[in-house]
Parts: sequence; structure tokens; C-alpha cells
Amino acid sequence: MHRFLNIYMGKIIALANQKGGVGKTTTTINLAASLATLEKTVLVIDADPQANASSGLGVNTKDVDSSLYECIIDHVDIRDAMYVTDIEGLDIIPSHVDLVGAEIEMLNIEHREQVLKKMLEPIKKDYDYILIDCSPSLGLITVNALTAADSVIIPVQCEYFALEGISKLLNTIRIIKSKLNPRLEIEGFLLTMYDSRLRLARQIYDEVKRHFQELVFKTVIQRNVKLSESPSHGLPVILYDADCTGSKNYLALAKEIINNNS
Repeated sequence: MHRFLNIYMGKIIALANQKGGVGKTTTTINLAASLATLEKTVLVIDADPQANASSGLGVNTKDVDSSLYECIIDHVDIRDAMYVTDIEGLDIIPSHVDLVGAEIEMLNIEHREQVLKKMLEPIKKDYDYILIDCSPSLGLITVNALTAADSVIIPVQCEYFALEGISKLLNTIRIIKSKLNPRLEIEGFLLTMYDSRLRLARQIYDEVKRHFQELVFKTVIQRNVKLSESPSHGLPVILYDADCTGSKNYLALAKEIINNNS
């Protein structure tokens, strides 16, 4: 039922896993592009100082006047930090390397865990989905993302130690749910970099499925060269090569999320 309630206001989904290299940013970019292709309005919030989601959607971070950092620290209106992308219906609030220092600067702010939530409230109704690409840490910006979000997608790479650190993330989600954001739910665990030829990948899929059951997305993101190449061209994979496996996987994921929320 919870999934049904928020959709008329726009649903905020954080993509989080403090383990790096699991496909968070790849998923943010390509899920957003796929949702927009399916005629949903989407806003990406790049909450990672590495700003890979920004460059992956064609934003030159050197030319950015206002980023998420300015919105948080200088109280710039969030609408003034929005950039349109090459995909109709898909906008982004870019990140900047300055965001690294934001967590320390935020220590003096009252209700500092809720800055992002308050920022997003006026624009939540303007989008069907708002996706927040979190940095690979459980710092204050990620806490802000989870406090603002309705749900969280947890990408899990199909490799050894895939489940390492997930209990820490789940514990953080539990704390945020009990203290800051009672409506936070897990949207799903997403298996990424899946190679069906490897027995290990199948074993990890089975293990994640055994642990988390119906919380695991049916869609699996397979290893795909085009998926790895597309960010260097500043394009989501659906614009880079619409027929490749990566495009099809993320389109399937977008449809699965739309169905789950309707």
C-alpha cells in the first residue's frame, strides 16, 4: 500500500550502498533515462561529490554555476540549480567537488539531517520520480538523501563480498526510519554486473534472493560493454545504443518500478 500513496506527489528514490563500484551511478543515470523514455518526468539529484551522474548525463561540471552544494550551503533556490538533459522530461541538479566539504559546513545547521527534504518539498509535485545518487559513504549527505526519500534502491554487484556492508546499510536505514523518516521503505535490491556464464554470479543471485526474497527486483542488470562506454560520451545507454543489453535491462527495470508503484 505504501508504494501507492506517494506517486501522485512524485516519488523520491535514493540509490544507496556505501560499497563503491556496485553500479549506483550507472543505475541512477540509466533508470532515469528509461523512466523518461516511458514518458515519466524525472529529476536526478547528484549527491556524490565525484559528480559522475552529472557528467554521465552531459553536464560539464566546470560550467555549472549552481550545484547541490550551493543549494545546501548558500540556500540557492533548487530551481536555479536545475539543468535540462538531452532526454525530454529528464532534469538534473548536478554535483560539484565542493560537496566534499559540505558535511562539515552543515554541522552548524539546525535539523541538518532534513535540509534536502525541505529543499525538495516545493518541487516534489513537479516530477513523477526524483532519483538521488548517493555517494559511497553513510555520511551526512547520504543521511539527508535517506531522510528525504520515500524508498531506497540498493544495487548489489554480483561478486565475492557482495553482501559485505549491506547489514551496515540496513542498520542505517532502520535508524533513519525510526528517528527521522518513518515512511522510508526498501524499493528493492538490484543485482548489477551479472554474468550468467559465471557460476559465482548465479550463486550470489540465489544468496541475495534467499536473504531478501520479494525485495529483490526481477530485473537483473547484466555486464555490458556499451553500458560501461556510454558515460564517457555523456550519454545514458539508451541514447548511446538503444538495442544493447544494458538498454533493455534498464528499460525492464523502469517498467518494473512503474508497475510496482501503480
